[in-house]
Amino acid sequence: MRLIVQLVGLSLMLLGIYFLGRNIFFTTNVSPYFWRGIAADASIFLLCAGTCLLVFMPLGDMKQLGWIFVAGGILCIFISSRAILNPTSLWQFFVATGSMAFGYRLFATGR
Repeated sequence: MRLIVQLVGLSLMLLGIYFLGRNIFFTTNVSPYFWRGIAADASIFLLCAGTCLLVFMPLGDMKQLGWIFVAGGILCIFISSRAILNPTSLWQFFVATGSMAFGYRLFATGR
């Protein structure tokens, strides 16, 4: 029974991510500024390095470094201006955050 509740929680979290991510588009347009290409390359490197540190390293300082790399990668995506954020309605935002919050609670605690 707990496994089913955790699967429902995971599904709710993914649904919330879907509702928020539906209005984010990534483009591949060429930028006339040289630093935007560097920021795009750095974002890929930082996201890959951060993910590897989070998955494969034991708890401790390396996990914190992994989160820093992930945050830096996300920041570089927005610096390179390759992410376009379309407007999100209040209803979509409410459904997304509620779904992620309840999904995480179900996934983590099972109730």
